[in-house]
Amino acid sequence: MYWKFATLAIIFIFFAWCYIEIKLRSRKDDEIENAFWEREERANSVRRKPIDGLDYIKVPSDLPRDLLPDHPEIPEIVRTVDRISKENILNLTGYSNTDLKLEYGTANITALSMYDQNYTALVTTLQKWADILLDNEYEAEAVRIMEFLVSTRVDIGRTYRLLARYYLNNGRSDDFEGLKRTASELKSLSGPHILESLNDMG
Repeated sequence: MYWKFATLAIIFIFFAWCYIEIKLRSRKDDEIENAFWEREERANSVRRKPIDGLDYIKVPSDLPRDLLPDHPEIPEIVRTVDRISKENILNLTGYSNTDLKLEYGTANITALSMYDQNYTALVTTLQKWADILLDNEYEAEAVRIMEFLVSTRVDIGRTYRLLARYYLNNGRSDDFEGLKRTASELKSLSGPHILESLNDMG
């Protein structure tokens, strides 16, 4: 008889614990949701602020545009890069729309989103260009493109790994350490993974 009461007591305690945990988690979720909406409401009331002084990205003029003109993809890549180069470009990785509205005002969110989209299109196109150059043994030119990408705080893991391999193979340990420092400062979710992959390389 005793073991039946003990079993019932254990079951009761278990379900009581589950109930308390669910209530606590629900309360925490409610607090997080309320904080989000309060922040969003505050952001929507922020007036437009100047954005002309932001750190806009300028594409270098000395990219290897004349290499591999007969390659099936290079002409379109060059045209894409040249087109984006004429637009405003911002790396806003790590910033939510709410962050941007709080900092620069709701009226700027459309423009800022467009500038960030320009950045995404630019860096993916440039890395593709660098890959083609590497495949065709234009290593120095590919490195030039990837070094520019890193200077913009790009978060493409392949860019960092290819550059790291080049630096290590050519005895450029200082540049490799600088690459790791840049990776450690990335604001994106992939930053820690990129840094971990570089640490594994050396």
